[in-house]
Amino acid sequence: MMPKGNMQQLMKQAQQMQKKMEEAQKELESKEVTGTAGGGMVTVVATGKKLLKSIKIEPEILKEDPEMVEDMVVAAVNQAMQQVDELTQNTLGGITGGMNIPGF
Repeated sequence: MMPKGNMQQLMKQAQQMQKKMEEAQKELESKEVTGTAGGGMVTVVATGKKLLKSIKIEPEILKEDPEMVEDMVVAAVNQAMQQVDELTQNTLGGITGGMNIPGF
């Protein structure tokens, strides 16, 4: 069994970590990432919480092959989501010490 003083210290550390995680989550909500495809013909903007905010498609590309445009939208969204994952890792990694915590 763990001594009472050690248990209190562990609880205090857990509370501090939880507070830092909450602050980091708020910070992620306010950040935005941009994904592009087709040399900038398709641009998407997403939040750090993986919510898509906007999609911009250059008008001249819409006259092209619709399947190509769809592929570019998917590529741009995937690029933005990868950037969110990296942003999340960088933001939360220092708090969790590299632990993989589900949901974060």
